Amino acid sequence: MTAPALRAAVTGARRVVVKVGSSSISGANVAQVGPLVDALARLHADGAEVVLVSSGAIATGIPFLNLDARPTDLATQQAAAAVGQNLLMVRYQEQLDRHGMIAGQILLTAGDLEQATARSNAQRAMERLLGLRVLPIVNENDTVATQEIRFGDNDRLAALVTELVHADLLVLLSDVDALYTRPPHEPGAERIDHVDWRDELTHVALGDIGAAGVGMGGAGTKIAAARYAVLHGTPVVLTATGNVGAALRGETVGTWFEAAPRSARTDQPT
Repeated sequence: MTAPALRAAVTGARRVVVKVGSSSISGANVAQVGPLVDALARLHADGAEVVLVSSGAIATGIPFLNLDARPTDLATQQAAAAVGQNLLMVRYQEQLDRHGMIAGQILLTAGDLEQATARSNAQRAMERLLGLRVLPIVNENDTVATQEIRFGDNDRLAALVTELVHADLLVLLSDVDALYTRPPHEPGAERIDHVDWRDELTHVALGDIGAAGVGMGGAGTKIAAARYAVLHGTPVVLTATGNVGAALRGETVGTWFEAAPRSARTDQPT
């Protein structure tokens, strides 16, 4: 896709899902919350509808429980999430106040989106929030999620939410500026600017894309989420959190995943 066509596809999107990972908005990177909200607010002011899928509850809660690292047992993870989710929403709302915006919290498990009634309820709630010009902030419900009903990573959740609300664009934010053929710190790593919807990226050597010990997602989860979205008709931009403003303006940052044509989409009737 040419740069002008890409810009038109991004700036023409009227419903956008943005996903940000734990390592991008917690710890040493907590200051990125403000610029992230600023970028979302500009999009909102232009008339677009925005959904934010945000990791970070457990990472935000860890220091308040006097823990040195991410807990490994489920009960302590749930406790950290219970504390951190509240603090995370406060941080977002403090930044949204500067723009006269209000956030609405939506907590989901994989089981919710696999069960028809719960899925319908979540969809209806998000549609109403968007209609009221509220910013839905979606996260996995870590306080109640067990291994059997977990998404496992919020990249997958973001792709499912993108499908749920029929978004025009998914933006996956990370600590790395784009997708590379191998972890970017390794010799021979080449940046990938554009991914055709038919490309399964089997040539990409996977490695962690987030800060070790904080986030759960890596390049593999982001590729899987992007492929799910494009096969359901939604293009994807993958880039660094610091590039979110440029990405939402349609500038040629990050990696662009081209959406499948209508005839090839997996959600089309056969």
